[in-house]
Amino acid sequence: MTERFPGYDVLAKRRTPSWNEQTRRVIDRRLALPREPRFLSEGEWRTLEAVCGRIVPQPHGREPVPIAAMVDDKLFENRGDGYRDYRLPPLRDAWRRGLAALDAEARRRHGVGFDAIDKDEQDALLRAAQDGRLVDAAWEGMDCAVFFAKRLLADIVTAYYGHPTAWSEIGFGGPASPRGYVRMNFDRRDPWEATEAKPGQEVEAAKRNARVG
Repeated sequence: MTERFPGYDVLAKRRTPSWNEQTRRVIDRRLALPREPRFLSEGEWRTLEAVCGRIVPQPHGREPVPIAAMVDDKLFENRGDGYRDYRLPPLRDAWRRGLAALDAEARRRHGVGFDAIDKDEQDALLRAAQDGRLVDAAWEGMDCAVFFAKRLLADIVTAYYGHPTAWSEIGFGGPASPRGYVRMNFDRRDPWEATEAKPGQEVEAAKRNARVG
């Protein structure tokens, strides 16, 4: 897969006017997250890692974003969103119940846990959850479609795009504080933003992006 923003590394902004000390502390903590569970059990962690791998498959050739660790950190800190869909239990309960139910659905159909079935079978189960077609007793009355949309999909995708690796991938400069963004119109960019590579211009874009700070 061709990089859209070749040569761009958002972490090169660390010591530039784009980021202040508070921003650096937040990002450093995110980069230093443990790669093992602190809230979830080992079994729940394996299921979560497998689910993350199907919701956001990551490219080869670079260090993957630790999505499961970021979701587990949210659960460990019990860090809510400031709101909750009334059809779901609280954050921790929803995740624990949802992961257990996905595992139970896999065992009922295939005789092994969610993390042990093949990727096509995992995708089929997740599509069934998205469509509201999973009914195992392990859901304990929680709507699987609501869990998929409001917790599983939202938390996993938010975690992925909250990591600097994903920012570099999409050419995002991160929280530009205190510098801020000035050119806010479509197809405009500030000098410290990444340049997207156009066909045949990959080398030039990579050179420009290597100088962005």
